[in-house]
Amino acid sequence: MEFILQVINQTLSFFEKSGYWGIFFLMALESTLVPIPSEIIIPPAAYLAYKGSLSLSGVILSGTLGSLAGSLFNYFMALRIGRPLVIYFIKKYGKFLLITEKAFYKVEDFWNNHGHISTFIGRLLPGFRHIISIPAGFAKMNLYLFSFFTILGAGIWCSFLAFCGYFFGKNEVLLKEYLQKGSYGFIVFCIILIVFYIKFKFKK
Repeated sequence: MEFILQVINQTLSFFEKSGYWGIFFLMALESTLVPIPSEIIIPPAAYLAYKGSLSLSGVILSGTLGSLAGSLFNYFMALRIGRPLVIYFIKKYGKFLLITEKAFYKVEDFWNNHGHISTFIGRLLPGFRHIISIPAGFAKMNLYLFSFFTILGAGIWCSFLAFCGYFFGKNEVLLKEYLQKGSYGFIVFCIILIVFYIKFKFKK
């Protein structure tokens, strides 16, 4: 708890100096493979909004745009560098691992058909929001669709974190409790969404 309090205090000090650009930068890193949890970025910034140093809408917007920037970095790295390497590896060594080009393109077709819902859900699930943009880049998902569903998912997640930080930021125990409950709630929501999506697809 002491370590967490130190991190939060340092984060508050950082945001007081850097403002919205600091939120944007850290959330961009969080959306790449840098292990910075968004739970220690947005809530402290939203608490500063509660104190009047920042605006709540500005915190949400800068956090969402930062998430998009980091996701686009992963997307283009996977598209420009990762995809050619994977195809080359499959062509050269796939037969030893029982992986064929046909299987790779099947995965690509799956992402083209279901990439929008996968991207949206991935942005809401802990452990997936950092990496969901990589398979989207591998599969050459439509950039506009990818950006839209990334913004939608990241906006919802950043809004949740921001409201938690705004209303409970001065009480670390309550903040931790609501962040935990909210994370479980998002997991349940995503499971329900997946079930309805599958039922809709089968019916269609």
